[in-house]
Amino acid sequence: MKEVSVSFLKDGDYKEYIKIINNSNADFIHYDVMDGKFTEKKNLTVKELITLMDLSKKKNDVHLMVNNPKSYIEKLALTNVNNITIHYEIKKLDDYLNLIRNYGIKVGIAINPDTDIENIYKYLDNIDLVLIMGVVPGKSGQVFLEGTEEKINSLKKYIKSNNLNTKIEIDGGVTTGVFDKIKNADIVVSCSFVLNNLENINLIKSIEPDEVNPK
Repeated sequence: MKEVSVSFLKDGDYKEYIKIINNSNADFIHYDVMDGKFTEKKNLTVKELITLMDLSKKKNDVHLMVNNPKSYIEKLALTNVNNITIHYEIKKLDDYLNLIRNYGIKVGIAINPDTDIENIYKYLDNIDLVLIMGVVPGKSGQVFLEGTEEKINSLKKYIKSNNLNTKIEIDGGVTTGVFDKIKNADIVVSCSFVLNNLENINLIKSIEPDEVNPK
């Protein structure tokens, strides 16, 4: 069964979204944090993020779309955060991965749609999850990009063939029309598709994985 991480990258009352997700069958609440530099949009200061996380009754899944995550990581380490995911494309990636790990927090690497999946293989022994972006980071409601399915499947084959425990998380463009393309992901991030109808959480959870047989 897949795990579902519900995002709320949309206009409105964030606290109200937290209440809605708390009363759902979701596994995580997914927080997209943007600094206005790594992405065009800026949202959620650390103070705002911590306030929202304090309201959460779910596991907290934080995706930092920021160029310099050091201060975010240090402050989030004092909270009830479960996962912190940072981007492969930033500078000093190894330093920040070590910082998260040293705090005892589960660590993830996110990759943009134009980043080759093979680039992160060398990190898989020391991280807990890979977040594959199915859309360009920073905007809700985009269409699932071609080529994302191949990244998911290639990564799953590599993980299985090397007996790794790294989970695959997919974010962006999730609708019933792409269920067949995301079946090898372990965690599915969804915003509009779920918030418009909470019953869709159960639909996502019911997606059966494919048997990926590494050669």
